[in-house]
Amino acid sequence: MATMATPLTSSLSSKPKMVFVDNRSSIHGVPLPTRLQPIRSSPQSLSISMSSTPPYDLQSFKFEPIRESIVSREMTRRYMMDMITYADTDVVIVGAGSAGLSCAYELSKNPSVRVAIIEQSVSPGGGSWLGGQLFSAMVVRKPAQLFLDELGIEYDEQENYVVIKHAALFTSTIMSKLLARPNVKLFNAVAVEDLIVKEGKVAGVVTNWALVSMNHDTQSCMDPNVMESKVVVSSCGHDGPFGATGVKRLKSIGLIESVPGMKALDMNVAEDAIVRLTREIVPGMIVTGMEVAEIDGAPRMGPTFGAMMISGQKAAHLALKSLGLPNAIDGTYSEKGSIHPELILASADSTEIADA
Repeated sequence: MATMATPLTSSLSSKPKMVFVDNRSSIHGVPLPTRLQPIRSSPQSLSISMSSTPPYDLQSFKFEPIRESIVSREMTRRYMMDMITYADTDVVIVGAGSAGLSCAYELSKNPSVRVAIIEQSVSPGGGSWLGGQLFSAMVVRKPAQLFLDELGIEYDEQENYVVIKHAALFTSTIMSKLLARPNVKLFNAVAVEDLIVKEGKVAGVVTNWALVSMNHDTQSCMDPNVMESKVVVSSCGHDGPFGATGVKRLKSIGLIESVPGMKALDMNVAEDAIVRLTREIVPGMIVTGMEVAEIDGAPRMGPTFGAMMISGQKAAHLALKSLGLPNAIDGTYSEKGSIHPELILASADSTEIADA
């Protein structure tokens, strides 16, 4: 099996920065602070204060001494402890693109849920560091901007969509909030080579260093490691060198019948379909993001990113449901009637095949 992880005239909307709270989410309807009237940004409002100076002398700066072996021990001890801790975990997310990161972010709000993110690339984020055709801006169709409000990300607001001035603002912000959580570990430069399957249920993943996975043809007998989990979320993206490998492996071992591949681009059909069809595809494995299009033959949406975010959120709540924890899918996450009407599609649980 190939490695599963992905290589893996407007005005600036001014709004208060959000305080991150565990049980608050754009998906289950906790009211967000009132948006201020959009205003045009100005050099004065965006200027950085230069009045403060660094709290040390830059002309004679000197680091505290350290032994090289201490550096080695600190890195090794902490990483080995992470491997021991997450050898048996609650949720493994394969692929740290925009859908995988959004899923992990939502799951991390429950401190009792341990989340391991496995990313084949050294740099997580997938394709969400840039917009379409390597341009900078990220377009997000409404109402998915509610997720951006929750993250505290500023954007240019238009009638039916918003634009983040650089996609990296989304990716860096969600990663900085997510990775600060004590119940989350990102294993980057690690590839998923296979699944653990027991009695028809996905029960974890088979892992290896990414560079080892890429060089099995050059060396002999480089056996992998394993990571057991109660739920696996596959967010490997659309077809490509490392894309859709989760569902491809399900097909090759006979757990699903076909992987027809995504259809031609149709933004309006595609984004709704991706969220609607995000689901537990076989016992123990949830599929999210563009990998959904590969298994259902849904259209691709191109350079719009809202569906990745909301699909990831939905996958998180499906995982919570599978774990027997409060979630927005069956209405146990919050009080009745608290789900945003605009995001009700994100709590749909349909296995309908999308029509292109």
